[in-house]
Amino acid sequence: MAEAKHAWISHQLPRDMQIDEEEVARRKAFLEFRSEDVQALKGFGETAQKYAEPVIDEFYRHLLSFDETKAFFRDPKVLERVKRLQKEYFLRLTEGDYGQDYVANRLRIGAVHERVGLEPKWYLGMYSFYLRAVANRLLEAFASEPRKAFSAFLSLMKLVFMDIGIAVDTYIYAREATMRKQQDAIRELSTPVLQIRERLLLLPIIGVIDTHRARLITDSLLRSIRASRAKVVVMDVTGVATIDSKVANHLLQTVTAAGLMGATVIVTGLSSDVAQALVALGIDLREINTVGDLQGGIEEAERLLGYRVVPLTQGTGG
Repeated sequence: MAEAKHAWISHQLPRDMQIDEEEVARRKAFLEFRSEDVQALKGFGETAQKYAEPVIDEFYRHLLSFDETKAFFRDPKVLERVKRLQKEYFLRLTEGDYGQDYVANRLRIGAVHERVGLEPKWYLGMYSFYLRAVANRLLEAFASEPRKAFSAFLSLMKLVFMDIGIAVDTYIYAREATMRKQQDAIRELSTPVLQIRERLLLLPIIGVIDTHRARLITDSLLRSIRASRAKVVVMDVTGVATIDSKVANHLLQTVTAAGLMGATVIVTGLSSDVAQALVALGIDLREINTVGDLQGGIEEAERLLGYRVVPLTQGTGG
């Protein structure tokens, strides 16, 4: 499972987000991250090794001093693991290899932050503290060469800002994907299409129908007709108290669209109030196959499909 997740982040996620080698190169160019920056960071490698532990310790002391960020590290094992990963990242900043594998790691961080609920405001604030801590160590390490310290810090800042951009983009992408899944789940709950027999679907509609929900009903039904190759649909509106002209016309269009896909729609459960309202609105219902209740509608659907209900007789002849 972990290997599959790693493969998805390393290969599929960059493709989905269109973060390929060309895109990474464009981001580096925009940040003016050049070969001399790579060399400057590689020259900081020994200093990074020396200061890795104190920088990471200082970083997590700061995180644990705020309730909002402390909540993510209550488990000592989790804290130990993320400190180890943070140290690996810190040292990787000076390795000089900032290609697709490096980018995949940044994508993973963004996806993890979205999954655990670490909002960008905390993530960006953490980077601010991180950069300040590193700047102090650079000035300390190159006290006699302030220009070298400043140059290394500028190179580091360019790389860090690229990292931030990738991680935030991934956070947004993952959040939008989560929202789409939630919307799909809500849509399925609000417009359930049930297959009750081969080639026979049931669409029970309950509650208020507005124009938006009417569109969802149409989309859900037509997808289900195609997927199940249904020939008959029973649309039960027993649970619908009121309906306006726009929604009524939309449902009529749904019936027509279903017919174009080869399915007959039977509408059941029209209340007297809804029926009178539709007549008063001038809605032409003559083209719709209506049956009084759900049971009658299913029986009519089975008849259209060629099913025959045979009553059971007591005893069977031997």
